[in-house]
This record gives sequence, structure tokens and C-alpha cells, in this order.
Amino acid sequence: MFVAVYWWRVHPGKEDQFRTAWRRGTDLIRERYGSLGSRLHRERDGRFVGYAEWPDEATWQAAFDQKMVYDDPQTRAAFVDAVAETPPGNKPAFTMMVTDDLLDRTG
Repeated sequence: MFVAVYWWRVHPGKEDQFRTAWRRGTDLIRERYGSLGSRLHRERDGRFVGYAEWPDEATWQAAFDQKMVYDDPQTRAAFVDAVAETPPGNKPAFTMMVTDDLLDRTG
């Protein structure tokens, strides 16, 4: 398994818009590119951090190279409108291979 970690700063007052667009976009990326889904977190400094799981690095790289475009312009527009800042080039903060997975996915 492979993971990519991203972060975004969101315009004040657009947090719900961002989360709604992020959830819909994640579903579309899973359907179109084969991701295993993602988790969204909130850092103490206000940033949103997404942890996305992929079956392997090649699947993620192919999606990343295509900019993970999906056929839902409204969702994409809502996401972009809510985002105030990303890392340069919107590149992931981390990309990592999973070596040991002890998450309890039943609870």
C-alpha cells in the first residue's frame, strides 16, 4: 500500500464547503483512479490534512500525473474556491510506502 499526504489552508467561513467538496472529490477519485479512499484531518494551526491510501505507487503516480481530474466541475470549483493556500505546485507533503499497518478498521 502507498499513501500520499496533502494539506490545504481554507478561507475562513468556507470550511464546510471545502469538506463537502473534498468528500465528493475523494469519492470521484476513488471511482476514476482506483484510490482506496482518504481521511481528512484538522491540524491545530487550522490546516486541513488529507491522508490518501492507494494500492501502490504506480496507481497514485498515474492519477497525480493526470492531476486527478474528474468530471464534476461544480465540485472542483467549490474546492478551488474554498482553498486559500497549498504547498507549491499542490504537491503532497509526504508520499510513503506502508510497512506496517495496525489501524483497526472495524471500530
